[in-house]
Amino acid sequence: MRESANLDYAPAVLLETRGAVGIITLNSPANLHALTLNIIRMIYQALRDWAEDDGIACVVLQSNTDKAFCAGGDVRTLRNAILAEPSAMPNQLAQSFFSEEYRLDYLIHTYPKPLVVWGGGIVMGGGLGLLAGASHRVVTPTTRIAMPEITIGLFPDVGGSWFLPRMPGRSGLFLGLTGAALNAHDALFTGLGDYFLPQEQREATIAALAAAEWQGDASGVVDRVLRSLSLATDALPVSEVRQNWDTINTLTAGRELGEVVAAITAYQGDVVWLQRAAASLAKGAPSSAALVWELQKRSRHLSLADVFRMELVVALQCCAHPDFPEGVRALLVDKDNAPQWSPRTLDEALAVVDEFFQAPGPQHPLADLN
Repeated sequence: MRESANLDYAPAVLLETRGAVGIITLNSPANLHALTLNIIRMIYQALRDWAEDDGIACVVLQSNTDKAFCAGGDVRTLRNAILAEPSAMPNQLAQSFFSEEYRLDYLIHTYPKPLVVWGGGIVMGGGLGLLAGASHRVVTPTTRIAMPEITIGLFPDVGGSWFLPRMPGRSGLFLGLTGAALNAHDALFTGLGDYFLPQEQREATIAALAAAEWQGDASGVVDRVLRSLSLATDALPVSEVRQNWDTINTLTAGRELGEVVAAITAYQGDVVWLQRAAASLAKGAPSSAALVWELQKRSRHLSLADVFRMELVVALQCCAHPDFPEGVRALLVDKDNAPQWSPRTLDEALAVVDEFFQAPGPQHPLADLN
C-alpha cells in the first residue's frame, strides 16, 4: 500500500492502486477517522489526480476499520480555533475547513468516474458528506448513519440541505431536526445507499473490482460487481423510517416550525427510536432547529453549487455565534451534557435566524463552483 509522500499526513490517509482501481483508505481509527483539514486535502487531491488518470477506471473510498467509516469532522480543533480568535469573522481555520470540505463533497457529487464509498459502521456528519454524493454507495449490517448536529449547535451541512429535502415525504425534515440514527435499510429507503453488502466482504469486493474487465461503461461494471456480492433483501434490518412512516409524516405535518417541534417533542408512543428522536430535539439547540427549517425552505430551488455556497455562509456564522462551541464543549470536551444554548427558545432563535445567512465577506470561497 502506497502512503502519501508527506509523512505528516501518512498515518491518516493511505493511497493505493490495484489494477484500474484507485483506493483511498481513512486510517485514524482512534478518533473514528474524523476529518481534519489535512485529510480533506489529501482525499481531494487523490480524487482530482485519479479523475485525470486514464489508467484509473474506478475509485474506492473506505476506512481501514469495521467500527466506523467516518464519524464526522474534527470539531474539537474547530472549537479551539474559535476560542483562540473569538472576534474573528470569518475564523480562518473554520473558513478553510468548511470551504475545502464542501469543495470535496461537491467533487464527489460531480465525480466523472465511478466512486464507490464503503459506508460500514459509523457514518456521521462529515462522513455522510463523503458518502451521500458518491455514485455507488455501499451500506452493511453494521451501518449507523446520523446527522446529529442539533446536539452541538450546528446544522446538517455537507450537502444536507440538498439531500435531506429529497428524501421521501418529510422524513428528511424529521431526521434533520432530531439527528435520529439510520441503519442500512433506512439508508436504502431514504436514498442514502445503493447496495447492501456484508461488512466482512469489503476486501473481497475491492479484489473483485480490481479483477474486473473494464470495457464499455465503467459504471455498469461496478454495478454488476456490487450486485453480484449483495445480500438478499430479507437480510436487511427493520427500517425505522419505513416502519414509522405515517407517524413521521404526522409529526412533521405542521406549517410552522413551532408546530412541528411541539408535535415531535410531545411524542408519547412506545417506539424507542421515536422516543430518542424526540428527546434529542427537546435537548438540542433551538438555533439548530431554526436553521434546519430555514435551510430546507431556502434550498428548494437552488442548484447543488448554490446549496454548498449557502451552507458555507451558515457554517461560518455558526462559528461566530455561541451555540456551536458551547455544544462541542458540553458533548465532547467537558461531557456534562448540559449546554447553555443562546438563544434559549425557539421563538428567540427564529427571530435572529436571518443573521446566519449574511455572508461574512464579498469574496465567496466557493464562487467558482458551477
